[in-house]
Amino acid sequence: MSDSSEKAQAKPRKRVDYGTGREALLNAAVRVVAKGGLRKLTYRAVAEEAGVTHGLVVHHFGSRDALIEAALEHAVRTSASTSALEPGTGNVSDFAAGLADMVVRDPAMQTFQYELMLESRRRPELLPQIRALYGEYFDATERELSRILPEGATPAMTRLVFAALEGLVLHQLVLGEPEVTEAALKELRALLTRPRGDAE
Repeated sequence: MSDSSEKAQAKPRKRVDYGTGREALLNAAVRVVAKGGLRKLTYRAVAEEAGVTHGLVVHHFGSRDALIEAALEHAVRTSASTSALEPGTGNVSDFAAGLADMVVRDPAMQTFQYELMLESRRRPELLPQIRALYGEYFDATERELSRILPEGATPAMTRLVFAALEGLVLHQLVLGEPEVTEAALKELRALLTRPRGDAE
């Protein structure tokens, strides 16, 4: 086969700007894991998903573990900023606003996080990153709940509320039904603002 025919059959690669290239590669890594699990995460798979050479992935991350850690940080940072987990207003109606839309817009990002959580049961070396990154979620939730609740938020309350939110995301990923997520969020917000005496 001649060089010219090989070039004609080669897939054209997308051009990734150096400044935005790292984020594009992280998004590609998230999609690869969301589709096939962590075992499918290779330099070549990420490069193919992003439309670049695998050398560019190596250049940006150096090791597969560094890629996994960077993708985890990227996923949590992106999710935290798009879920309105901590709008900073102290207004309960703003809390977790847009959660259902976030799942509709980017299900791969949420799926990726669940995949990594489950993988950490098989690969304990991932657990410190999972704990650290989920700690960011818990801290953001606790800060916002402390703005909303007159009595503040205990760690137990924070975990309970965050578990409810995460369960809603998981159910929507699997079952769809964003309207069910929104209805449940409305109930959660009502519970958060109900005086404690009403629950007794």
